[in-house]
Amino acid sequence: MANQTPQSTKVADFDRPLLLTPGQDWGNYLINILGQALLFLITSLSVVAVLLIFFFIIRKALPFFLKHGVMEFFTSTAWYPEGSPAEFGAGTLMAGSLYVTVGALLFAVPGGILAAVFLSDILPFKARQIVKPIIEILAAIPSVAYGFFAIIVVAPWLQKHLGLVTGTNIFNASLILAVMAVPTIISVAEDALTAAGRELREASLALGATRAETIIKVMLPAAHSGIIAAIILGMMRAIGETMVVWMAAGNASQIPTPWWNIFASVRTMTATIAGDMAESPEGSDHRLALFAVGLTLLAFTFLLNLASEHFLGRSRGGGKGRKK
Repeated sequence: MANQTPQSTKVADFDRPLLLTPGQDWGNYLINILGQALLFLITSLSVVAVLLIFFFIIRKALPFFLKHGVMEFFTSTAWYPEGSPAEFGAGTLMAGSLYVTVGALLFAVPGGILAAVFLSDILPFKARQIVKPIIEILAAIPSVAYGFFAIIVVAPWLQKHLGLVTGTNIFNASLILAVMAVPTIISVAEDALTAAGRELREASLALGATRAETIIKVMLPAAHSGIIAAIILGMMRAIGETMVVWMAAGNASQIPTPWWNIFASVRTMTATIAGDMAESPEGSDHRLALFAVGLTLLAFTFLLNLASEHFLGRSRGGGKGRKK
């Protein structure tokens, strides 16, 4: 009797029986199928939404290209939709977007990568847990707030201290766009450097390399795919911005002369769509031209997104690639 286990003692507390009845088995199977179908439906909605956006914009832009031609739209630098005759050359708009985007990257990329290296390899872990969320808060600030700061603070400062005719120019817009793109670059680049692993750092230091040599010659090359993806995502953040360039770039449909004049006013594709859409009648060539500009911008950002996904995929599979 002493060796018997009391009936009140439970070896394991399971609410479900180990042996299911046929009805319970079919019920669990149906719940599993319905759950998978629901998740598939939710995932498919985003894909369908993107395809519908492409279909809608292409349907609106195609009549314009058929009427005015593709080459004239991309090669002409005359954008006078209200002129007589009207001219719809998007060359100046694409050049304006290129100017402010490249300018923003020149400001944001060096600082963003240095900040990512500082967070991943120099700053203590506890301090990094505080600093990184603060940096990412910059991405949550509304773009219109950045735009007001650009025209109220930065533009008067440029006019006063540099003697410029206007403070709304390429430099102003690029500077603010750089601040907006920095959180994305820092976050993605820091994740790529952290994902490279402690093994590379410890191996390099064990071989006698200094911390600077380890960062420059080991960690940055190891995380280069993730860093490139961070730069592309920052570029997408800058080229797709509307409010800041609308308020801070000057909205002058021109190509700067000389071409390196960063204090000239320009007009971007996004600012043109935002500024002209309300003034263009439905069905007019002006409205169709804006959809053509939107299609160009959408195609360019889509290609950038594919490139970023490619480099992010290489960054995630970098360890396997090195082993092979």
